[in-house]
Amino acid sequence: MTDQTTYRGIPRREWLAILYTMPLLLALAGCAATNEVTRDSAAPAVPQQYQDWFDGGRPTDMDALDWSRVDFARQAAAAGNTQTAIARFQALANEGFMLPYYELAKIYDKGEAVPRDPQRAAKFYGQALQRPSPILGNASLNLARLYRDGDGVERNDTLAFYLLKQAINEGEVDATPLLADMLARGQGVERQPERAIQLYRKAAENGNTSALLALAEAYRQGGWYQADPQQSKNYAQRYAETIETRARQGDVDAMTNLAALYARDGMLGYQPEKQRRWLMRAADSGDPDALGEVGEALLASGESERALTMLEQAAQAGDVEAMTDLGKALLGEQGITPRPQRAEQWLARASEQGSLNATIALGRAYIDGTQLPGQRQQGIRLLEKAADKDDPLALAVLGDIYLDGEGTLAQPRKAIDYLKRGHQAGSSYATAQLGEAYLTGTGVARSPSRAEKLLREAANQNQSFAARLLGEAYLSGEVIPPDPQAGETLLRQAIKSGDTTAMTVLGKAYLDGPLSGNSDSIGEAQSLLTRAAEQGDDYAMIVLGRAYRDGESLPQNYAKGERWLKRAQAAGRDSAELALARLYRDRGDGNNIDAIIRAARLGEPGAMADLGRAYLKGRLGLEQNTEKAYQWLTKANNAGHAGAAATLGRAYLQGDRFPQNISKGLNYLETAVSRGHIGASADLGARLLNGNQVAANPQRGVSLLQRAIRGGNLGAMQTLGQAYLKGNGVARDTDKGIGLLTRSAERGNAYAAQVLGEAYLSGEGVAKDPAKAKQWLTRAAEAGSLSSQANLGRSLLYGRDGITQNVERGLELLKDAAEQGHAGAQATLGRAYLRGDVLEQDNAKGAEYLFRAARQGHPTARLALAKAYLWTQGLENANQSQALLWLDQTIDGNSQVALETMRDLLENDQAAEIASEVPTTGS
Repeated sequence: MTDQTTYRGIPRREWLAILYTMPLLLALAGCAATNEVTRDSAAPAVPQQYQDWFDGGRPTDMDALDWSRVDFARQAAAAGNTQTAIARFQALANEGFMLPYYELAKIYDKGEAVPRDPQRAAKFYGQALQRPSPILGNASLNLARLYRDGDGVERNDTLAFYLLKQAINEGEVDATPLLADMLARGQGVERQPERAIQLYRKAAENGNTSALLALAEAYRQGGWYQADPQQSKNYAQRYAETIETRARQGDVDAMTNLAALYARDGMLGYQPEKQRRWLMRAADSGDPDALGEVGEALLASGESERALTMLEQAAQAGDVEAMTDLGKALLGEQGITPRPQRAEQWLARASEQGSLNATIALGRAYIDGTQLPGQRQQGIRLLEKAADKDDPLALAVLGDIYLDGEGTLAQPRKAIDYLKRGHQAGSSYATAQLGEAYLTGTGVARSPSRAEKLLREAANQNQSFAARLLGEAYLSGEVIPPDPQAGETLLRQAIKSGDTTAMTVLGKAYLDGPLSGNSDSIGEAQSLLTRAAEQGDDYAMIVLGRAYRDGESLPQNYAKGERWLKRAQAAGRDSAELALARLYRDRGDGNNIDAIIRAARLGEPGAMADLGRAYLKGRLGLEQNTEKAYQWLTKANNAGHAGAAATLGRAYLQGDRFPQNISKGLNYLETAVSRGHIGASADLGARLLNGNQVAANPQRGVSLLQRAIRGGNLGAMQTLGQAYLKGNGVARDTDKGIGLLTRSAERGNAYAAQVLGEAYLSGEGVAKDPAKAKQWLTRAAEAGSLSSQANLGRSLLYGRDGITQNVERGLELLKDAAEQGHAGAQATLGRAYLRGDVLEQDNAKGAEYLFRAARQGHPTARLALAKAYLWTQGLENANQSQALLWLDQTIDGNSQVALETMRDLLENDQAAEIASEVPTTGS
C-alpha cells in the first residue's frame, strides 16, 4: 500500500505544489478518469447514491500547517492516545479535508485501540472519497474489501468492483489481483476470464504472490481458464520459490502453503516427503493457527489420529477454527470413527466463540440426526442464527430445507428468499439451488433464462451440482434450448469433481441419447456407467442391466445384465425386479413363459403385452385363447403400453381372431400413435394414405408415415416410397420414391427390395434396368421374399427382361419358392414341364404343380386346367365359367382323385399344349 506521505510515489511537498498550481486541471482530469472508471459494460451501473465517490471534483487544499496537524493526530494515535487522535482527526475532517476521514476509517477498521467497527469504518472511507486526495486509492481499496466481503456492511459486489477499478487507476497495485478475482468468478460483474488473466499477470509482474497462485489455479487441469498443465506448473513453481524464502525465515503460513503444493491434489504433484517436512516445521512452531492448519492437512492425507492430536492441541490453545475442524472430524468425516459427544462439545464451544462454520455444522448435525440426537428445531435455530449474519452456507442450507420440506413443512417462498440471499452472499450452492428452482418452477415461476444464467454462474465456481443440472438440461432441451456439446462439457466438469450422477447422465447420453451414434460413444458409455455403478449409483446399474439385456447398444449379455439388475434390486431400486423378470422372459430359457407370466402378474406392462400376444397367436406353448389375450392386452394398454394398443387395433381391424370392429381398431391405433408407437404410426398412415378401412386422408397419412420414418420404421419407408413411385395418394415423384425404397431395402426390408426389383424389371415408373432388377430381386429373395424368388427364377429360367438365362439357377429358385407354397412359382413350373421347351417335358409334374397352384386360387393355373378340360371335351368355344365351375368341384373333392384326373387330362399332348399356352403371371 502507498505510504500516506506520498501520492503515487510523489513526496508530500511536491504534491502540495501541484495542488496549489493546477487545481482546475486536476479537477478536470479527475472527472475524465472517473467517467472511465464508472463506464464498464461488464457490470451494472454504479448506484446513484454512490456516484459522488467517483465523480472527481476539486481537491481540498492542505497547507503545511494542516499537514502538521495531521502529523500531531497520527503521533497521538501511535502513542496510544486514541481518543485524542480521533478528536484531532474529527476536527480536521469537519474542515472538509479528506485525509482525516481516511485516518479515522483505519482506526475503526483495524480495531487495535478501540473496538473494531467496520460499519463506522465504511462510513469514514466513503467520506474520504468525496473529493480527490492523496489517499483516494487507499480508501477505495479498503472500502472495496469491506463491500466485497460484506464485512460490517451489506455486501455489494458491484460497488466493490468499481472501487477496485478506482484504486487501480490511483496506482494501488494491491487492488489488481482482487479485481481479477471478481472477473474470474463473475462476482458482481460479467465473468471475463481473459481480462482476469491479464490483470493477474500484471499483478504477478509487480511481485504479487497471490497472483502467481491464481494463475497456477487458472491453467491447471479443470481450472477456470484454458487447461495448460505446463503453464500451471511454471506458475506454481514460481509461487513456491517466492514463499519458500518466507518459509525458511519462519513464516508459518508460507510453510503450510508450501505443504499444500506437495499434497495429493497439489499443483506440484504429490511429494509426500516435502509435504511432511513443511507440515512438521509449521507444527513445531507451536502456533495454534499452524497446529490447526497442519491437523487439517494431515486429515486430508489420511493420518487421522495424528491430525486429531494436533487439532486438539490447537483447540485447547483457543484456536476456534481448530475447534470447528476437530468437531466436524469427530462427527465421522473423512473415515474417522464418530465420537458424537466430543464432537458436540467442540462444535458448541466454537459456536459460542462466534464460529459460524461450527454453528452451521452443529445445526446440520442436529437436523440430520445421524451422529447426534435429532433436534430439528434446535438445528434450524442455529442455522438461522448464522443466516442472520448473512452466512452464505447457512442461507443455502436453510433454503434447501424449506424448499424440500424434508422433516418440516415445505415453505417454497421462504426457501427462495433464503436462496436469493445466499446467492447474493456468494454461496455457489445457493446459486445452484436457485437456478434449479427457476429450471423446475419450484417456489418461483419457471424462467429458463434465469436458470441458465444462475446455473452457469455456479458451475463456473466449480459447483458440480450446477454443472450437472445445466449439462443435463442442455442435453434434454426440454426447458433450455438444446446444446449437446455444451451439455457434454459441463457433465465432464461435474465428473472431474466426483459427481457420480453426472457419470450416469453422460453415460446414458452416449448410450442411447443425443451423444450416441458411434462405436467410440458406446465404449465411453460403458466405461462411465460401469464406474458409476461400481460407486453405488443404482440407476447406472439399471441402465447397464437393461442395455446388456436388450443388446441394442451394448453386446447382448444376459449374465452381465442379470448381475447388474440383481445389484440394483439389492440396492432397493424399485424397477429392478420387473427388469429382471423381463430379462428372464427375454433370455428364452426353459422358464421363458413362466417368466413372462410372473412379470405380467407383477404388473410389468411389456410382459402383460407379450402374454396377451402369446394367447392371441397361440405361441410359447400356450393355446390360443382370445378371452385371455384381450384381458392381458387390455391391462397392458391401461398401463400405458403403446404396443398393446397397437396390437389390439390391428386385431380388431383384421378381424381374424377378434370380431372385426373398424371403429375400435382405429381408436386403438390412434391411442398407440398418441403414445409414440412408431409401428402404429406406419400402419395408420398407410391406411389413411390408401383409404383402407378408413376415409382417405392422404395429408395426415403422409405426415404419420414421415413420423414413422423418422423413427426408423422400414415399412413406412417402403409404403411411402411405393406411393411416390406409383403416384398412389400423392403426386408421383420417382426420385423420392426410389430414394425411400432404397433406404428401406438397404436396411433389410425385403418387400422394398422386391418392389424395386419389380419396378426395374418392368420399367414401371423408372427406366428398365435388368442389372438393378436382378440385384434387388436377389437381395429380396435372400431375405426370404418368395415373390422375388419366383420373379427372379422365372426371368432366369427363360432369359427374359434383359436378364441372362440361367436355367439351373432359375429352376432352383422356383422349386424352393414352390415348396414353400408360392402359387406363382408352382404355376410357372407346371407350364414349364408341360411345355418342355426349357425343361424336359414331364406332363405328370406339370399337372401336379398346376393343380397345387390352382388349389390356392392361382388364376392362370385354374384357367390353364379349365382350357385343357374344354379342349378334351371338344368344347373349346364353350362358356369358360362352366369349365371353372367343374374345376372347383374337382379340386374341392378328394385331392388324390383330383390330381389323377388332372394327370389323365394332360396325358394328351395337345391338351398339355393348350394348358401351357396360358400366359404366366407373377401372382
